[in-house]
Amino acid sequence: MYKLIIVIEKQAIRGKFDDLWPRFLYHAERMPGLVREASSRIEDVLVGDVSLGLVHELFFETQDALQNAMVSSHGQEAGKILQEIAGGALSLMIAEHKEDSIENLLKYRAQVKNE
Repeated sequence: MYKLIIVIEKQAIRGKFDDLWPRFLYHAERMPGLVREASSRIEDVLVGDVSLGLVHELFFETQDALQNAMVSSHGQEAGKILQEIAGGALSLMIAEHKEDSIENLLKYRAQVKNE
């Protein structure tokens, strides 16, 4: 699985954000191939000198699906709205995404413990 990670700096999470974010979501959620999304508002930075306000992730089955979504009409419009929201105070990243369930992790821990 691949994801588009959108990181918006804290100073951009004010002003017209509340008006424009729903418009962004409207287009982002209609990008072809989107299988899941997640948002995290940053409440506190424990270590590091960063001023982050929001992390939003859009998940796709393949990197090609992600690329196709970005160049789609909804992807292009979502990108324009992001720029309007953040005025450049954002980062976009593509990442391969892997995750595991806690049940599987617990099985692995039990197996290692018994060896």
